[in-house]
Amino acid sequence: IFRETLSERGVRVMTGLGKYFRQIDKNRNGFLSQAALKEAQRVFHLEMPKGDFESLWLILDDSKSDKVDYGEFTHAVFGEMNEYRKAFVRKAYMKLDFNKTGSVPVVDVIKCYCAK
Repeated sequence: IFRETLSERGVRVMTGLGKYFRQIDKNRNGFLSQAALKEAQRVFHLEMPKGDFESLWLILDDSKSDKVDYGEFTHAVFGEMNEYRKAFVRKAYMKLDFNKTGSVPVVDVIKCYCAK
């Protein structure tokens, strides 16, 4: 149900959710509480019946930690990247990892990226 609601309004809602979650994540740990997800639903008009929300939370919080990793949340909503996007990401990573070390320090990203 949540995915269907998001697909109706598309990427703007998901982008807005990402920004919203980063703003409310005061300790920058990347996790969402159940209350934070409920509030986000209200703010972005993604309400669903209580039973559906509880089912969604059980799926997202599979570790029973009462928190959900934001990255896992977006993966659960969007699913796996298609092959075109994966190839694009690999190509960009290969360009950033010009030393072929398998990791990209922020200094190297800064050399290749201009936010202007």
